[in-house]
Amino acid sequence: MRIAVTGRYGQVATSLAERARDGEEEIILLGRPEFDLAGDAGAIAAAIAAARPDVVISAAAYTAVDKAESEAAEAEAVNVRGAGAVASAAHSLGVPVLHLSTDYVFDGAKTAPYVESDPTGPTGVYGRSKLAGEEAVLAAHPGAIVCRTAWVFSPFGHNFVKTMLRLAADRDEVRVVADQVGNPTSALDIAEALLGLSRAVRGGNKADGIFHLAGAGQASWADFAEAIFAASEAAGGPSARVTRIGTADFPTPTARPANSRLNCDRLEREFGIRLPEWQPSTATVVRRLVA
Repeated sequence: MRIAVTGRYGQVATSLAERARDGEEEIILLGRPEFDLAGDAGAIAAAIAAARPDVVISAAAYTAVDKAESEAAEAEAVNVRGAGAVASAAHSLGVPVLHLSTDYVFDGAKTAPYVESDPTGPTGVYGRSKLAGEEAVLAAHPGAIVCRTAWVFSPFGHNFVKTMLRLAADRDEVRVVADQVGNPTSALDIAEALLGLSRAVRGGNKADGIFHLAGAGQASWADFAEAIFAASEAAGGPSARVTRIGTADFPTPTARPANSRLNCDRLEREFGIRLPEWQPSTATVVRRLVA
């Protein structure tokens, strides 16, 4: 099975390239400079058609959450028009498309984990662009699958795990927000799930629409940091003491959802897929980074 993946250097795209099974899936990574999501829709369609995919995974996105507040046009170009162009190209080719979205489509006010049918209410430009991107994808491809995920980390790119290990290398204490709760999610686990979804839709599973795809279990950022440091210390890497702070003590241009927890039951019901608990996945990534 040939899978075209948008985003050559992203965490999920890199994880997909690493996790693809020999002889079963062939991953074709599409990225800049020759593939530009902010570019012409015709060029996007031509690049995807040239990959001759059986499935398209739309993983590339504008993800600079705070910078998006001053770059709304750029975020919209990639996350809305670009995402819609990818889905339209897949529909024209008659192949499934799996599109990655985010917990930022919610405002975080709910006290329980979010289900797919809950009202959305993004609080910033990034979240609004990703929500509009979901709508563009579903409009362009009636059979599209949109996968919302959260708190993504991996051995690749920029993410919270790598930031914590870098900070622990030169200080004894790290101040971390403790009143935001979500599902830490390994991009390696996301990749495994997307490969499983690709096989399922190619095999005839007709489920479509929006699904939540996140690590099992929940944590605050401070909980997550403590788990990272414990795993790092066990692997002979840097560690630090976590001082728990409130969101008000760490202001950012974009308000983060206080509750980013995603209920992933629909994914398990429809596809039999549930991601592992976040703690072992965190330890796996930390050990790789420390090594």
